[in-house]
Amino acid sequence: MSTEIQKSNTSGVAKGFNKVWGFIKYVSSEYVIIYSVIALCIVLSIASDVFLTTGNIMNVLRQISMIAIIAAGIFFVMVGGGIDISVGATVGLAGIAFAGAMVNWGWHPFLAFILSIIIGCIAGVGNAIMVARAGIPPMIATLAMMSASRGLVYVVTNAYPISGLPKSIAFLGRGYLLGIPFPVIIMAVVYIIAHFVSQKTKFGRFVYAVGGNSEAAHLSGIKVVKIKSITYIICGALAALSGVILVSRLDSGQPNAGLNWEFEAITAAVIGGVSITGGKGKVLGVFFGAILIGLLTNGMTLLNVSSYYQQIIKGAVLAGAIGLDVYKTRKANKV
Repeated sequence: MSTEIQKSNTSGVAKGFNKVWGFIKYVSSEYVIIYSVIALCIVLSIASDVFLTTGNIMNVLRQISMIAIIAAGIFFVMVGGGIDISVGATVGLAGIAFAGAMVNWGWHPFLAFILSIIIGCIAGVGNAIMVARAGIPPMIATLAMMSASRGLVYVVTNAYPISGLPKSIAFLGRGYLLGIPFPVIIMAVVYIIAHFVSQKTKFGRFVYAVGGNSEAAHLSGIKVVKIKSITYIICGALAALSGVILVSRLDSGQPNAGLNWEFEAITAAVIGGVSITGGKGKVLGVFFGAILIGLLTNGMTLLNVSSYYQQIIKGAVLAGAIGLDVYKTRKANKV
């Protein structure tokens, strides 16, 4: 009897070990970027004594939270075969709307928040109409939206910041919950939802199908225009959410808010394994891509690397990631 119990326990341990090992192998194969994150952490911890402190790590997570939220929206657009370079301007426009509604119109913060999200969705709808319905190339359409949104911000504010925000919104960008910065918690929730939607829902499967081959998806009965439109609306809404968090963190609405953030969000997505041709990528890979960009920026700052050189290095990282993606795509097509 005791022998049978021992065998049963041994079998249970073996099964548990196999499950854990299987999960480790899956993560290692699907999210190769984890190795890059670990390697960068090791290098920076050797180069700087401050890097691995709790305060610095929390600071990195809080800094990347807004870019990471935008990158989650970029993920859906890119997997669906598109691109959105208007997200930085949407951050600025939604943030100004959030601040202006409270300061100039006396709106309750919740109503101002809803207004900001609606504006982000409207920007997404505008991109969707131009790209999905009018057939304008995504780069050109979203470039036009970027220019229009940023110009509208300058017209409304006369290029002056909006200050005097109510103290009740401070928690959103600067608060802590159980010792964790609240923006980091928002980021985690966004990625949990994005992972579920992309991997467990019909909409998620349709996005991959449309990005992989839109003609085949259309012949399969998938409403390609609708799916692409929804991805742009999601992207706009998440950019607006980042804009609201940024306003809360800065305690003001800045006309230049979100400037060049589209570059970092797209870089995070490409580094995280999202194909520039569409149809491939995992949202958790984008999350690790955002972490890698945040660690790289933080490490260079701690090492007193000039901001000009930082831009060069980030550009080289993006070029390298795109080059690797193109190489993999060509190699797969030859097989």
